[in-house]
Amino acid sequence: MQTTEDRTGPVAALVLAAGGGRRLGGRPKALIRYAGRPLVEHAVAVVRAGGCADVTVVLGAAGDRVRSTAHLPGCRLVANPDWAGGMGSSLRVGLAALAPEVSAVLVMLVDTPGVTAAAVARLLAAHRAGADLAAAAYAGRRGHPVLIGARYFAQAAAGACGDAGARTLLAAHPDAVTLVECADVAVPDDLDTPADLARWSAG
Repeated sequence: MQTTEDRTGPVAALVLAAGGGRRLGGRPKALIRYAGRPLVEHAVAVVRAGGCADVTVVLGAAGDRVRSTAHLPGCRLVANPDWAGGMGSSLRVGLAALAPEVSAVLVMLVDTPGVTAAAVARLLAAHRAGADLAAAAYAGRRGHPVLIGARYFAQAAAGACGDAGARTLLAAHPDAVTLVECADVAVPDDLDTPADLARWSAG
């Protein structure tokens, strides 16, 4: 693991793609099609275009089907057997799978198709400039994705439970969180319901 001051290591991306899409009729979110391809392929393309070469994808619902149908070359695919318990367990699984040399991780949710490579790049730039905790902001309001420096990995894992994800960690260190405004390059809305899907598909 990198030291507190060492930000020269790679920033990995962690794509959380384990959700079962309960409000979408039980369709796994990773395989919902957006812009002509599964959401998980879209999310991976975004983080790579934003500067993350090392990509870990956490799978859960219909994991075997995602592995066999989604095109995810070069990604580290890890299974979360407890995916139904919420995002927190996926974050823990993903953090445990990261390479030891990374200086930070960019956490990307599979169901935020409006997040762009430009937003990812801004968070990576904030880390290189000194931020060990950062989050995209939209008109000043914290959103996704978030960036977690290596020094906080253990605390992030300890606080990840239910659907909290990194929320507990960020709430514990409000003064350390750098908000990176992204409203001009990205949209934070997630895709949870059939109405959301219709809106994103139409857009």
